[in-house]
Amino acid sequence: MEQTILKATDLAKSFNRRSIFSGIDITLSTGQSLAITGRNGSGKSTLLKIAAGVLAPSGGTLEILVGGRAFRPAEAFSLIGFVAPYLEMYDEFTAWENLDLFRRIRGIGARDDRLTGLLERVNLLARKDDPVRTYSSGMKQRLKYAFALLHDPPVLLVDEPASNLDAEGIAIVYGIIEERKESGIAIIATNDTGELRLCDSIIDLDDRRRGSVGGGAIVP
Repeated sequence: MEQTILKATDLAKSFNRRSIFSGIDITLSTGQSLAITGRNGSGKSTLLKIAAGVLAPSGGTLEILVGGRAFRPAEAFSLIGFVAPYLEMYDEFTAWENLDLFRRIRGIGARDDRLTGLLERVNLLARKDDPVRTYSSGMKQRLKYAFALLHDPPVLLVDEPASNLDAEGIAIVYGIIEERKESGIAIIATNDTGELRLCDSIIDLDDRRRGSVGGGAIVP
């Protein structure tokens, strides 16, 4: 497998001339993980959205390199899996129909047994033919992990990993993050002390000073 590198240089974001964060430098490669922490409003979700290519930074650059080839976030959808509580699915469709539609729209060559395996991984296989509107919030959250992993991305980005989950769901999600850490890059946004321990690097956005993360460094 080719090495994946995620690199942010002097990253900054502002809204209406108000600085959210600035001077963020990050370097992560295959087998490394990062937790983004900070109080509400510090920019955790914003930084994650920039990494996912959903938002553009106000300054600096972020790129993903695979085998030495550089991709800007807007070009790197095939490299990124993104999970967040605010992402929506089609409630009137079943879990299977949602995943099938997603693979068709994105042109993902995943076979049916890939969908089956992912639904089993998130403990939803028995409910695959039920409309998503009948799911609990925790079941919907687990289904989002199946979406994020469908194309086997080398980079997994997760905002609030355990949101809406019970103990069983948390165990499933933490297991997925641990697996992704072994074969790719995992970045999570959280203030949960237990989840911070899932990662080998931490960046605290409450610290407005310039900071860099890489090679397991900790930013206090």
